Amino acid sequence: MSAGVCKSMTMLSQEKSDQANTDQKNIKKYPTERPPFTLSQIKKSIPPHCFNRSTFRSLSYVIQDLLMCSILSYIALAWIPTIPSSFQYASWVLYWVAQGSVLAGVWILGHECGHHAFSDYSLLDDLVGLLLHSALLVPYFSFKYSHRRHHSNTGSLERDEVYVPKKKIDIPWYYKYIYNNPLGRLVSLTIQLTLGWTLYLAFNVSGRQYQRYACHYNPYSPIYSDSERAHIFISDACLLAAAFALYCLASSFGFWWLIRVYGVPLLVENSWIVCLSYLQHTHPSLPHYDSTEWDWLRGALSTVDRDYRFFNKVFHNSTDAHVVHHLFPTIPHYHAMEATKAIKPILGKYYQFDGTPVYKAIWREAKECIYVEQDNCSAGSKTRGVFWYNNRF
Repeated sequence: MSAGVCKSMTMLSQEKSDQANTDQKNIKKYPTERPPFTLSQIKKSIPPHCFNRSTFRSLSYVIQDLLMCSILSYIALAWIPTIPSSFQYASWVLYWVAQGSVLAGVWILGHECGHHAFSDYSLLDDLVGLLLHSALLVPYFSFKYSHRRHHSNTGSLERDEVYVPKKKIDIPWYYKYIYNNPLGRLVSLTIQLTLGWTLYLAFNVSGRQYQRYACHYNPYSPIYSDSERAHIFISDACLLAAAFALYCLASSFGFWWLIRVYGVPLLVENSWIVCLSYLQHTHPSLPHYDSTEWDWLRGALSTVDRDYRFFNKVFHNSTDAHVVHHLFPTIPHYHAMEATKAIKPILGKYYQFDGTPVYKAIWREAKECIYVEQDNCSAGSKTRGVFWYNNRF
């Protein structure tokens, strides 16, 4: 009987492995041949006005988001305490989700400033971005510079700055115990969504490998050049000012008041940012390249647009217009969808979109995108420098 049970379990395991292999084969992989078009040809397909930045219009979105944050805070402080206590907890949860989502939109506007997509004035872009990101405890210049390198090296296994997958030979032994079972996967995703942003900024988790400790708060981190260090000090100073302001609020209204009104929404906002960026750059159909195969255009195209339904507008279309953002990061978000529609015909099969519901997509990617391995390792293969996600241990 014991032998029969073992045999059944072995057969079940084999069936699951075969099903996983079938699912991988059914995924339509992104084309890795050099595109038959150039960046200039893509640019010509976009209406010229899409590259125009309006200071007034950009500021209107900042005002809109900050006004919404104020309204939600007022509702939470003035209305929730007046309702029956049995409904207060659910009301706070709704507030946290709504406020955290709007704050993610604020984060995205600050990120747009870092790309010089906010206005025609670099100084104004940096001033607005510094204020918005510092209020969200983000080191503006630190992230601006590392994110710029991400855009310059997207899809490169050696030089990309974030969401750099491990090769199969480099994955730790315990990965198969974490990602091969739903509970381990759930715990890993929970840590990633709640602490991932902080871990990336502080310890460069999921980022590029440097020869020494890399940290976004350290002006002398290997992430930055000598000419950038002064701006890192400015970012840190603004973070200290923001932390002091939060200390004053906590002293006046109480620590738990600050956690309810600001802390939990900030945690939700951080979770959204990790979710957005993870799903934009992680998909079974997307390749990564080593130095023998990588080039900027194919790397920039190795990203995917997603559909967050209602939240597309809350997140200023950073969700469903990310491909065009990697090609032309100075296009303002309010022109991004028009530009996306314009480039689709010329990109053809090089344009990637996945309408899978977000909760399904993030679970699938966490299950299937564990490491990368070469598509074809045979001698003389033309794609030896192309790596694909896999999950077979």
